Amino acid sequence: MTQQKTILVTGAGGFIGSHLVTFLKTKGYRIRGVDIKFPEFAKTDADEFEFLDLRRWENCLKATNGVDEVYALAADMGGMGFISSHHAQILHNNSLINLNTLEAARENNVSRYLFTSSACIYPEHLQETTDVVPLKEEDAYPADPQDAYGWEKLISERLCMHYREDYGLETRTVRFHNIFGENGTWQGGREKAPAALCRKIAAAKLSGVHQIDIWGDGEQTRSFCYIDDCVEGIYRLMRSDFRDPLNLGQDRMVTINQLADIISKIAGVSVKKNHIDGPQGVRGRNSDNTKLRQVLGWEPSISLEEGLTKTYEWIERQVQNERVNSRAETV
Repeated sequence: MTQQKTILVTGAGGFIGSHLVTFLKTKGYRIRGVDIKFPEFAKTDADEFEFLDLRRWENCLKATNGVDEVYALAADMGGMGFISSHHAQILHNNSLINLNTLEAARENNVSRYLFTSSACIYPEHLQETTDVVPLKEEDAYPADPQDAYGWEKLISERLCMHYREDYGLETRTVRFHNIFGENGTWQGGREKAPAALCRKIAAAKLSGVHQIDIWGDGEQTRSFCYIDDCVEGIYRLMRSDFRDPLNLGQDRMVTINQLADIISKIAGVSVKKNHIDGPQGVRGRNSDNTKLRQVLGWEPSISLEEGLTKTYEWIERQVQNERVNSRAETV
Protein backbone atom coordinates (compact mmCIF):
# COMPACT_ATOMS: atom_id res chain seq x y z
CA MET A 1 0.00 0.00 0.00
CA THR A 2 1.73 3.18 -1.20
CA GLN A 3 -0.42 5.57 0.82
CA GLN A 4 -2.32 4.69 3.95
CA LYS A 5 -6.04 4.96 3.39
CA THR A 6 -8.50 6.00 6.05
CA ILE A 7 -11.44 3.64 6.32
CA LEU A 8 -14.75 4.31 8.05
CA VAL A 9 -16.49 1.32 9.62
CA THR A 10 -20.00 2.18 10.79
CA GLY A 11 -21.46 -0.14 13.38
CA ALA A 12 -17.91 -0.64 14.67
CA GLY A 13 -19.22 -1.39 18.15
CA GLY A 14 -21.23 -4.35 16.89
CA PHE A 15 -20.33 -7.98 16.32
CA ILE A 16 -19.29 -8.00 12.65
CA GLY A 17 -18.11 -4.39 12.73
CA SER A 18 -15.66 -4.92 15.59
CA HIS A 19 -14.20 -8.01 13.92
CA LEU A 20 -13.90 -6.11 10.63
CA VAL A 21 -12.01 -3.26 12.30
CA THR A 22 -9.46 -5.71 13.65
CA PHE A 23 -9.14 -7.43 10.25
CA LEU A 24 -8.64 -4.15 8.35
CA LYS A 25 -5.96 -3.02 10.78
CA THR A 26 -3.93 -6.09 9.82
CA LYS A 27 -4.12 -4.83 6.22
CA GLY A 28 -2.44 -1.55 7.14
CA TYR A 29 -5.39 0.84 7.00
CA ARG A 30 -6.14 3.69 9.37
CA ILE A 31 -9.56 2.97 10.85
CA ARG A 32 -12.27 5.32 12.07
CA GLY A 33 -14.94 3.43 13.96
CA VAL A 34 -18.39 4.92 14.52
CA ASP A 35 -21.24 3.60 16.63
CA ILE A 36 -23.51 4.52 19.54
CA LYS A 37 -21.61 2.07 21.74
CA PHE A 38 -18.14 0.61 22.22
CA PRO A 39 -17.65 -3.09 21.43
CA GLU A 40 -19.11 -4.90 24.42
CA PHE A 41 -16.69 -7.78 24.72
CA ALA A 42 -13.28 -6.57 23.51
CA LYS A 43 -11.34 -3.35 23.15
CA THR A 44 -11.68 -1.71 19.73
CA ASP A 45 -8.68 -1.72 17.40
CA ALA A 46 -9.86 1.44 15.63
CA ASP A 47 -7.39 4.33 15.48
CA GLU A 48 -10.24 6.64 16.39
CA PHE A 49 -13.71 5.83 17.67
CA GLU A 50 -16.58 8.30 17.63
CA PHE A 51 -19.96 8.00 19.31
CA LEU A 52 -22.37 9.17 16.63
CA ASP A 53 -26.04 8.43 16.01
CA LEU A 54 -26.15 7.95 12.24
CA ARG A 55 -29.86 8.54 12.08
CA ARG A 56 -28.87 12.23 12.22
CA TRP A 57 -27.62 13.84 9.00
CA GLU A 58 -24.96 16.03 10.60
CA ASN A 59 -23.41 13.01 12.30
CA CYS A 60 -23.12 11.19 8.99
CA LEU A 61 -21.34 14.17 7.46
CA LYS A 62 -18.91 14.18 10.37
CA ALA A 63 -18.36 10.43 10.21
CA THR A 64 -17.57 10.37 6.47
CA ASN A 65 -15.44 13.53 6.41
CA GLY A 66 -11.88 12.80 5.31
CA VAL A 67 -12.25 9.07 4.73
CA ASP A 68 -11.39 7.19 1.56
CA GLU A 69 -13.78 4.26 1.88
CA VAL A 70 -16.83 3.28 3.92
CA TYR A 71 -17.85 -0.13 5.17
CA ALA A 72 -21.49 0.48 6.17
CA LEU A 73 -22.49 -2.01 8.86
CA ALA A 74 -24.52 0.19 11.21
CA ALA A 75 -28.03 -1.19 11.76
CA ASP A 76 -30.73 -1.67 14.36
CA MET A 77 -31.16 -5.43 14.24
CA GLY A 78 -30.98 -8.73 16.09
CA GLY A 79 -32.14 -12.32 15.92
CA MET A 80 -35.51 -13.59 14.72
CA GLY A 81 -37.17 -12.76 18.04
CA PHE A 82 -36.24 -9.11 17.56
CA ILE A 83 -36.74 -8.56 13.84
CA SER A 84 -40.12 -10.30 13.85
CA SER A 85 -41.55 -7.93 16.48
CA HIS A 86 -39.97 -4.50 15.81
CA HIS A 87 -40.91 -3.81 12.19
CA ALA A 88 -41.56 -0.06 12.47
CA GLN A 89 -38.46 0.58 14.57
CA ILE A 90 -36.20 -1.37 12.22
CA LEU A 91 -37.58 0.17 9.02
CA HIS A 92 -37.46 3.71 10.44
CA ASN A 93 -34.03 3.60 12.06
CA ASN A 94 -32.18 1.65 9.39
CA SER A 95 -33.66 3.68 6.55
CA LEU A 96 -32.42 6.88 8.17
CA ILE A 97 -28.97 5.40 8.78
CA ASN A 98 -28.57 4.20 5.21
CA LEU A 99 -30.05 7.23 3.46
CA ASN A 100 -27.94 9.67 5.47
CA THR A 101 -24.68 7.72 5.38
CA LEU A 102 -24.75 7.12 1.63
CA GLU A 103 -25.58 10.74 0.80
CA ALA A 104 -22.90 12.00 3.21
CA ALA A 105 -20.37 9.70 1.55
CA ARG A 106 -21.25 11.25 -1.81
CA GLU A 107 -20.95 14.79 -0.51
CA ASN A 108 -17.58 14.03 1.09
CA ASN A 109 -16.26 12.40 -2.10
CA VAL A 110 -15.75 8.94 -0.66
CA SER A 111 -14.23 6.73 -3.36
CA ARG A 112 -15.81 3.39 -2.46
CA TYR A 113 -18.77 2.30 -0.32
CA LEU A 114 -19.71 -1.21 0.82
CA PHE A 115 -23.25 -1.86 2.00
CA THR A 116 -24.01 -4.89 4.13
CA SER A 117 -27.32 -6.42 3.10
CA SER A 118 -28.91 -9.70 4.15
CA ALA A 119 -30.39 -12.95 2.90
CA CYS A 120 -33.62 -11.60 4.41
CA ILE A 121 -34.19 -9.75 1.12
CA TYR A 122 -35.10 -12.97 -0.68
CA PRO A 123 -38.79 -13.75 -1.41
CA GLU A 124 -40.57 -15.72 1.26
CA HIS A 125 -42.22 -18.06 -1.27
CA LEU A 126 -38.79 -19.44 -2.21
CA GLN A 127 -38.14 -20.46 1.39
CA GLU A 128 -41.25 -22.38 2.41
CA THR A 129 -39.75 -25.88 2.62
CA THR A 130 -36.91 -27.35 4.66
CA ASP A 131 -35.19 -28.74 1.53
CA VAL A 132 -35.11 -25.30 -0.05
CA VAL A 133 -33.20 -24.71 -3.29
CA PRO A 134 -30.13 -22.55 -2.52
CA LEU A 135 -30.83 -18.88 -3.17
CA LYS A 136 -29.15 -17.23 -6.14
CA GLU A 137 -28.57 -13.48 -6.29
CA GLU A 138 -31.07 -13.05 -9.13
CA ASP A 139 -33.81 -14.66 -7.00
CA ALA A 140 -34.29 -11.32 -5.21
CA TYR A 141 -36.88 -10.25 -7.82
CA PRO A 142 -39.85 -10.12 -8.06
CA ALA A 143 -39.42 -8.69 -4.58
CA ASP A 144 -41.24 -10.25 -1.64
CA PRO A 145 -39.12 -10.12 1.55
CA GLN A 146 -40.65 -11.62 4.68
CA ASP A 147 -40.42 -8.60 6.99
CA ALA A 148 -39.47 -4.94 7.36
CA TYR A 149 -35.81 -5.81 7.86
CA GLY A 150 -35.68 -7.46 4.45
CA TRP A 151 -37.52 -4.62 2.72
CA GLU A 152 -35.20 -2.03 4.26
CA LYS A 153 -32.14 -3.93 3.08
CA LEU A 154 -33.50 -4.38 -0.44
CA ILE A 155 -34.39 -0.68 -0.81
CA SER A 156 -30.89 0.25 0.38
CA GLU A 157 -29.39 -2.10 -2.20
CA ARG A 158 -31.33 -0.22 -4.87
CA LEU A 159 -30.17 3.09 -3.46
CA CYS A 160 -26.53 2.01 -3.73
CA MET A 161 -27.09 0.95 -7.35
CA HIS A 162 -28.60 4.32 -8.26
CA TYR A 163 -25.88 6.29 -6.47
CA ARG A 164 -23.34 4.39 -8.55
CA GLU A 165 -25.25 4.96 -11.79
CA ASP A 166 -26.20 8.60 -11.15
CA TYR A 167 -23.23 9.92 -9.18
CA GLY A 168 -20.34 7.59 -9.96
CA LEU A 169 -19.87 6.43 -6.35
CA GLU A 170 -18.32 2.96 -6.48
CA THR A 171 -20.63 0.77 -4.39
CA ARG A 172 -20.39 -2.87 -3.37
CA THR A 173 -23.22 -4.90 -1.80
CA VAL A 174 -22.86 -8.09 0.23
CA ARG A 175 -25.76 -10.30 1.32
CA PHE A 176 -24.95 -12.03 4.61
CA HIS A 177 -26.23 -15.53 5.36
CA ASN A 178 -26.30 -16.09 9.15
CA ILE A 179 -22.93 -14.91 10.43
CA PHE A 180 -21.86 -16.20 13.85
CA GLY A 181 -18.86 -16.24 16.16
CA GLU A 182 -17.44 -15.11 19.47
CA ASN A 183 -17.52 -11.57 20.89
CA GLY A 184 -21.11 -11.08 19.83
CA THR A 185 -24.49 -10.73 21.48
CA TRP A 186 -25.34 -13.97 23.25
CA GLN A 187 -28.33 -13.05 25.42
CA GLY A 188 -31.04 -10.42 25.83
CA GLY A 189 -33.23 -11.14 22.80
CA ARG A 190 -31.07 -9.81 19.95
CA GLU A 191 -28.79 -12.85 19.68
CA LYS A 192 -28.88 -15.12 16.64
CA ALA A 193 -29.66 -18.85 16.72
CA PRO A 194 -26.08 -20.19 17.11
CA ALA A 195 -25.39 -17.88 20.05
CA ALA A 196 -28.77 -18.59 21.65
CA LEU A 197 -28.26 -22.33 21.44
CA CYS A 198 -24.70 -22.07 22.74
CA ARG A 199 -26.01 -20.09 25.72
CA LYS A 200 -28.86 -22.51 26.42
CA ILE A 201 -26.64 -25.57 26.20
CA ALA A 202 -23.91 -24.00 28.33
CA ALA A 203 -26.52 -23.10 30.96
CA ALA A 204 -27.94 -26.63 30.84
CA LYS A 205 -24.46 -28.10 31.26
CA LEU A 206 -23.45 -25.84 34.14
CA SER A 207 -26.77 -26.10 35.97
CA GLY A 208 -27.14 -29.86 35.58
CA VAL A 209 -30.65 -29.41 34.13
CA HIS A 210 -30.01 -30.96 30.73
CA GLN A 211 -32.87 -29.57 28.65
CA ILE A 212 -33.31 -26.59 26.35
CA ASP A 213 -36.17 -24.83 24.57
CA ILE A 214 -36.24 -24.58 20.77
CA TRP A 215 -38.75 -22.46 18.85
CA GLY A 216 -40.92 -24.57 16.57
CA ASP A 217 -40.19 -28.18 15.64
CA GLY A 218 -36.49 -27.48 15.08
CA GLU A 219 -36.63 -28.80 11.51
CA GLN A 220 -36.29 -25.34 9.95
CA THR A 221 -33.04 -25.20 7.95
CA ARG A 222 -30.24 -22.65 7.60
CA SER A 223 -26.59 -22.32 6.62
CA PHE A 224 -24.17 -20.61 9.01
CA CYS A 225 -20.95 -18.73 8.23
CA TYR A 226 -18.16 -18.14 10.77
CA ILE A 227 -17.07 -14.55 11.37
CA ASP A 228 -13.46 -14.95 10.16
CA ASP A 229 -14.70 -16.08 6.74
CA CYS A 230 -17.20 -13.22 6.76
CA VAL A 231 -14.67 -10.42 7.17
CA GLU A 232 -12.33 -12.02 4.64
CA GLY A 233 -15.18 -12.14 2.13
CA ILE A 234 -16.19 -8.53 2.80
CA TYR A 235 -12.65 -7.34 2.15
CA ARG A 236 -12.28 -9.38 -1.03
CA LEU A 237 -15.55 -8.00 -2.39
CA MET A 238 -14.58 -4.40 -1.59
CA ARG A 239 -11.31 -4.83 -3.49
CA SER A 240 -13.01 -6.50 -6.47
CA ASP A 241 -14.59 -4.89 -9.53
CA PHE A 242 -17.93 -6.66 -8.96
CA ARG A 243 -20.74 -4.16 -8.48
CA ASP A 244 -23.89 -6.26 -8.10
CA PRO A 245 -25.14 -7.81 -4.83
CA LEU A 246 -23.25 -10.95 -3.82
CA ASN A 247 -24.12 -13.74 -1.39
CA LEU A 248 -21.67 -14.35 1.46
CA GLY A 249 -22.27 -17.46 3.51
CA GLN A 250 -21.69 -21.17 3.81
CA ASP A 251 -23.70 -23.48 1.55
CA ARG A 252 -23.98 -26.36 4.02
CA MET A 253 -27.57 -26.49 5.26
CA VAL A 254 -28.50 -27.96 8.65
CA THR A 255 -31.66 -28.05 10.74
CA ILE A 256 -31.84 -26.17 14.02
CA ASN A 257 -32.10 -29.56 15.74
CA GLN A 258 -28.87 -30.63 14.06
CA LEU A 259 -27.24 -27.35 15.06
CA ALA A 260 -28.19 -28.04 18.68
CA ASP A 261 -26.78 -31.57 18.42
CA ILE A 262 -23.46 -30.28 17.08
CA ILE A 263 -23.18 -27.78 19.91
CA SER A 264 -24.16 -30.41 22.50
CA LYS A 265 -21.37 -32.67 21.23
CA ILE A 266 -18.89 -29.80 21.50
CA ALA A 267 -20.11 -29.11 25.05
CA GLY A 268 -19.84 -32.76 25.97
CA VAL A 269 -23.41 -32.96 27.24
CA SER A 270 -26.65 -34.56 26.07
CA VAL A 271 -29.73 -32.33 26.27
CA LYS A 272 -33.44 -32.87 25.84
CA LYS A 273 -35.06 -30.53 23.31
CA ASN A 274 -38.36 -28.94 24.33
CA HIS A 275 -40.07 -27.58 21.22
CA ILE A 276 -42.16 -24.51 22.04
CA ASP A 277 -44.02 -21.78 20.19
CA GLY A 278 -41.91 -18.91 18.97
CA PRO A 279 -40.85 -16.97 15.84
CA GLN A 280 -39.06 -19.19 13.34
CA GLY A 281 -38.61 -17.07 10.23
CA VAL A 282 -38.69 -18.80 6.86
CA ARG A 283 -38.87 -22.60 6.77
CA GLY A 284 -35.61 -23.06 4.93
CA ARG A 285 -32.72 -20.92 3.63
CA ASN A 286 -29.40 -21.71 2.01
CA SER A 287 -26.82 -19.74 0.04
CA ASP A 288 -25.96 -20.49 -3.57
CA ASN A 289 -22.23 -19.69 -3.73
CA THR A 290 -21.77 -20.18 -7.47
CA LYS A 291 -21.35 -16.49 -8.19
CA LEU A 292 -19.22 -15.97 -5.07
CA ARG A 293 -16.72 -18.54 -6.34
CA GLN A 294 -16.77 -17.08 -9.85
CA VAL A 295 -16.34 -13.46 -8.77
CA LEU A 296 -13.85 -13.77 -5.93
CA GLY A 297 -12.18 -17.09 -6.71
CA TRP A 298 -12.82 -17.88 -3.08
CA GLU A 299 -15.50 -19.10 -0.70
CA PRO A 300 -15.84 -19.62 3.08
CA SER A 301 -13.73 -22.56 4.25
CA ILE A 302 -14.04 -22.69 8.05
CA SER A 303 -16.26 -25.63 8.97
CA LEU A 304 -19.40 -25.24 11.04
CA GLU A 305 -17.89 -27.47 13.73
CA GLU A 306 -14.69 -25.43 13.95
CA GLY A 307 -16.55 -22.13 14.14
CA LEU A 308 -19.04 -23.44 16.69
CA THR A 309 -16.27 -24.84 18.87
CA LYS A 310 -14.68 -21.40 19.20
CA THR A 311 -18.06 -19.75 19.68
CA TYR A 312 -19.32 -22.23 22.24
CA GLU A 313 -16.14 -22.08 24.33
CA TRP A 314 -16.37 -18.30 24.46
CA ILE A 315 -20.09 -18.28 25.35
CA GLU A 316 -19.66 -20.95 28.01
CA ARG A 317 -17.11 -18.68 29.69
CA GLN A 318 -19.62 -15.81 29.58
CA VAL A 319 -22.34 -17.97 31.14
CA GLN A 320 -19.93 -19.24 33.80
CA ASN A 321 -18.79 -15.72 34.65
CA GLU A 322 -22.38 -14.55 34.93
CA ARG A 323 -23.23 -17.42 37.28
CA VAL A 324 -20.21 -16.62 39.47
CA ASN A 325 -21.09 -12.93 39.60
CA SER A 326 -24.72 -13.74 40.38
CA ARG A 327 -23.71 -15.94 43.31
CA ALA A 328 -21.35 -13.25 44.59
CA GLU A 329 -24.15 -10.68 44.57
CA THR A 330 -26.37 -12.90 46.71
CA VAL A 331 -23.71 -13.54 49.35
